[in-house]
Amino acid sequence: MKASTALLPERSAGDEVAADGPTHVMIVTPALELGAADAGAVELTRLLHRAGKRVTVVSRAGRRVADVTRLGGRFVPLNVASPNPMLMLRNAAVLRGIVRETGCDCVHALGRAGAWSAYLAARASGIPFVTSWYKGFREQNLFKHHYNGVMARGDRVIAVGEQLAELVHDRYGTPWSRLSVVPSPIDLARFDPAQVSPGRINAIRQTWGVTSDTKVLLVVGRIVRRKGHHVVVKAVSRLRERGLANFLCVFIGDDHGATRYTGELWDLVLATGTTDLIRMAAPVSDMPAAYAAATAVVSAAIQPEGSQRALLEAQAMARPLVVSDLAAGSDIVLAAPSVPEARVAGLRFPSGDDAALAGALVRLFAMPAELREAMGARGREWVLNHFDPDLIAEQTLRVYAEAAAAIQNR
Repeated sequence: MKASTALLPERSAGDEVAADGPTHVMIVTPALELGAADAGAVELTRLLHRAGKRVTVVSRAGRRVADVTRLGGRFVPLNVASPNPMLMLRNAAVLRGIVRETGCDCVHALGRAGAWSAYLAARASGIPFVTSWYKGFREQNLFKHHYNGVMARGDRVIAVGEQLAELVHDRYGTPWSRLSVVPSPIDLARFDPAQVSPGRINAIRQTWGVTSDTKVLLVVGRIVRRKGHHVVVKAVSRLRERGLANFLCVFIGDDHGATRYTGELWDLVLATGTTDLIRMAAPVSDMPAAYAAATAVVSAAIQPEGSQRALLEAQAMARPLVVSDLAAGSDIVLAAPSVPEARVAGLRFPSGDDAALAGALVRLFAMPAELREAMGARGREWVLNHFDPDLIAEQTLRVYAEAAAAIQNR
């Protein structure tokens, strides 16, 4: 898709961008549910409002709309998740109207379909266009490469991890001068193990039907193929074959209508005889307690995931991690061989290798509890020292200011 040459940039005198960056940011995200982009929209609203900026979030309605409004943002319902070209063009006109109405001076897109509409609206209005990459999109053909490529068209492009920034640079040739690595912000006050009572933890474990001595492996995120849930099921089957018992693997997430993969997962669970070891749970409102109730958090992603918010939250809650080499890089999870054993906060295995995942889980289970706790404590220290919300806010505002300067100098 290309912007029409009829959509020429325009800016009134009242729309001049302030020297320190935009004053009113429009965030365009597919939905306000429980995905990475959805949570990113909420956290962006939090940090921008705290910085004295006005925020308008455009998205399909979802369970996190109340969070946006509570944090000081304005919510505008619009279906910006559909890849229908005609709808994307119509949405571009709607977004351009919102820009005019509100005096918005920056557009920040968190998803591809909405990004095409946001790109057209921003270019027509002569204001900065910023994108955020939360994951590496699949590119099965040239059409998908072009469709995904809008996320690399920002005046500034944010990647939530170094691994993801390299992917964007390699795939699209995006200059490093337009790329910024800004981690996903998380609420460190909420994800603090000292603030989670034993009663909250017990309530979660009762919901899962496990006793206090049952080891729980937690897998958090949408039930989609790229997250590698099938790899986890195969690894759990291998653990059963080795005679391991008294553990439960809990998948927390929903499939957002992608029922085909969910059906395949259930077929795999039945075929491997692991129905008593796998639990597909509904989304949990008390995620700090869910992490606290887990022995470890697992991510078996088979596509580059950048900075998974769940992994940062789990580390903030002092939980050890077991991750694939595509789930997170060394900038997110400290694991051998990137760091010495004394600094390890998680175990890493080759993506798609269920045997290696099973081996990592055997190693984790064999550790004395105090060693697992020490691993979790190192993860929490790492997150506290490197993912401070105030620092992330400063980095984000700097990106907006750079994007605004790029527009002014164009």
